Amino acid sequence: MADGMASMIDLASRSGLFSPVRLAALASAAVRWGPTLAAPVAASALANPGGAAIIDDRGSITWRDLDTQSTRLAEGLHALSVGRGDRLGLMCRNHREFVELTVAAAKGGIEVVYLNTGFAAPQLNEVLARESITAVAIDAEFASMLDPAGIVRVIVVGDGGSARGTPITEVRARRLWRLPLRASLPINPVLLTSGTTGTPKGARRSGRIDPAAATSILQRVPYRSDDVVCIASPLFHAWGFAQLGIATALGCTTVVSASFSAPVILEQIPKHAVSVLAVVPVLLQRLLDSPDFDEADLSTLRIIASSGSALPVPTVVDWLSRVGPNLYNLYGSTEVGQATLATPTDLCAHPDTAGRTLDGTEIGIFDDDGSLLPVGSVGRIFVGSGAQFDGYTGGGGKEVIEGLMSTGDVGHLDETGLLYVTGRADDMIVSGGENVFPQEVEDVLLADDRIADVAVVGVPDHDFGQRLAAFVVKAPGAKITKPEARALVADQLARHKVPRDVTFRAELPRTATGKIQRSKLANPAL
Repeated sequence: MADGMASMIDLASRSGLFSPVRLAALASAAVRWGPTLAAPVAASALANPGGAAIIDDRGSITWRDLDTQSTRLAEGLHALSVGRGDRLGLMCRNHREFVELTVAAAKGGIEVVYLNTGFAAPQLNEVLARESITAVAIDAEFASMLDPAGIVRVIVVGDGGSARGTPITEVRARRLWRLPLRASLPINPVLLTSGTTGTPKGARRSGRIDPAAATSILQRVPYRSDDVVCIASPLFHAWGFAQLGIATALGCTTVVSASFSAPVILEQIPKHAVSVLAVVPVLLQRLLDSPDFDEADLSTLRIIASSGSALPVPTVVDWLSRVGPNLYNLYGSTEVGQATLATPTDLCAHPDTAGRTLDGTEIGIFDDDGSLLPVGSVGRIFVGSGAQFDGYTGGGGKEVIEGLMSTGDVGHLDETGLLYVTGRADDMIVSGGENVFPQEVEDVLLADDRIADVAVVGVPDHDFGQRLAAFVVKAPGAKITKPEARALVADQLARHKVPRDVTFRAELPRTATGKIQRSKLANPAL
């Protein structure tokens, strides 16, 4: 523990976190708000009151105003009888109110369940009932999806809200004239899994603090307190939420937008002098495919931080060659937390690696019988760290062996400690007795400039049990035939890895966090 705290102090000093003014402000804020997101917001309001905290589609909000408004909102929530011990569902796009509501909940001792803005009405209401949510804060555009017989307290964000909801402006205005209960313990957020195969599950973490887990990413990625961090990933997702936490802790300005389109991001970077861009891999691909990419001004970018799904090798190679060595890729999951991180040095030498184990984290590769495999052997990936979740809110959890938790992925470690992820265990296709992981085939197809996006799945086959089917999105203006697509794979991989079916699509079904929904491709009826 002492070594971990010393590491945190050294790291904070190098990143600029421990300036004398900010150190005093953090100490004061921590006493009042405890280890919650409210503490660094309050500290920045004291140390840098006029600085920009959040820049969204409507402009900017200062640290002082974010702190003041979140306190009023916490008091307003109490006036609505939403307080300590209650659960607030939060369904908002990336904007200042998402952050304000998160901080207000921390000040009021309210647990937040972060809801996917891509939900359909049945999914939304199922999750609200399952998670025992007592109040919902929701963007006006989604309010009509709420079951009228369900949640009583509804806070509407933005214009055009439901008649049964209370606008967030009114919630602030009806504040009680007293401070909300002070947060003395961490407030446990509930983040939802990606839900690629069904309704997302709620993942709960305890309030424990592990210094090694808290600083491990910062030890590898050179964030600074003067960074402008553009989060082009949903804040309700673990990756976006983690980036918000890092930026807030360091006192950085955070740039967000309701849109994650390549043109918007390419405009934001020079406009706001963005130095850190947090993305999911699919957005990285879209940026590279943008016709304006090579002319875009990316001179302020120091760090591209990617996570959330598999990062295709062609995307890594393309980015490094066209932009330079500023790409960092984190491997982990909502359940296990962070596991490994690949630095630009790692990716330049090994573009297919998931990187090295982060400090405070342990990786184990196990076979199907639960036996630990030697270096170089392919097996199931298990992770141990202080960032593991405690289980699903609806019950159950992930398999644990020797204190390490299953990621659901398959891969191996090499002799230098680099991790390579072959793919998801449940995505593996067994065709004629041969095992095939889609990612290897997809990487070959994506390396061709005529292909913008691709997914390979297994479909039922009378003779082979399963056969490979490739769903391909052509690059704008490109021409490629089905035989040509199959030949690309046949030239590089074994015959049993060549897709027998090739279907061209305008786009592929993805979750809000960019993960391909393979089940919808394998079974169109879903």
